Amino acid sequence: MTKVVAITGASNGMGFAAAELFAKQGWIVYGGARRVEKIPTAEHIHALKLDVTDHAANQAFIEAIFRKEKRIDVLINNAGYGEYGPVEDIPLEHARRQFETNFFGAADLTQLVLPIMRAQKSGRIINISSIGGDVYMPLGAYYHATKAALQHWSDSLDIEIAPFGVRSIVVQPGGTQSAWSEIALGHARENLKPDSVYTTSVDKVSALLMANESAVSASSEDLAKVFYKAATDRHPKRRYFHALSDRAMVWLARSCPRVFKKVFVTVLNHAAKKK
Repeated sequence: MTKVVAITGASNGMGFAAAELFAKQGWIVYGGARRVEKIPTAEHIHALKLDVTDHAANQAFIEAIFRKEKRIDVLINNAGYGEYGPVEDIPLEHARRQFETNFFGAADLTQLVLPIMRAQKSGRIINISSIGGDVYMPLGAYYHATKAALQHWSDSLDIEIAPFGVRSIVVQPGGTQSAWSEIALGHARENLKPDSVYTTSVDKVSALLMANESAVSASSEDLAKVFYKAATDRHPKRRYFHALSDRAMVWLARSCPRVFKKVFVTVLNHAAKKK
């Protein structure tokens, strides 16, 4: 039986690469995105317009897939972005929009797909978080909060749905070769108040992210392979990482928070001096 996967945020980056990979592996792929024209076009890929912050759009997305295929084997909650900015400056409406996209969109789609998966007694919800669900940096408070929320939500959900043959799994990418940092930093500068005292912080984080981006080895295609492994492993793990360094960063932040903070501040200041 040909399997069916629904992927949100399929118009760029990891979502785009995942749509192509699953299709090459013979899956029927339904990619959702606001910019539907940017979703890859290939055999087995169906592009649907989707805004995950709109309940009616989410409902139409899931109903269209089920009406055509009569099943959904995997939902990949990949849509998301980084709304960076100082906590003191960033408008709360922007913070709420961040949660609507990165967290509540995934929750809404999951509620819609779970009755289908329970009825077929199988399925996987793959939630694309970030190492930023555990590690953190200045300006990213609301982004990190959404990813931490997504992870704890996923873990609770996994216990609830496992008896029905359905699993909820988290993928935690680290830095990738994408426009993510540029977009996040753009938001950070837009969210600064006039004469903000946090301009120096934005400059420091900008230097760090740009330096990290040039050193990053993970491509969107690399992460798509992690998505596919999470979808197909016979005995799925609770967390999936691309690199050992990503796993180590998460371990350090969770197990040795004082050391993590000290190391991070040192690296941040060093990156700013090198700029």
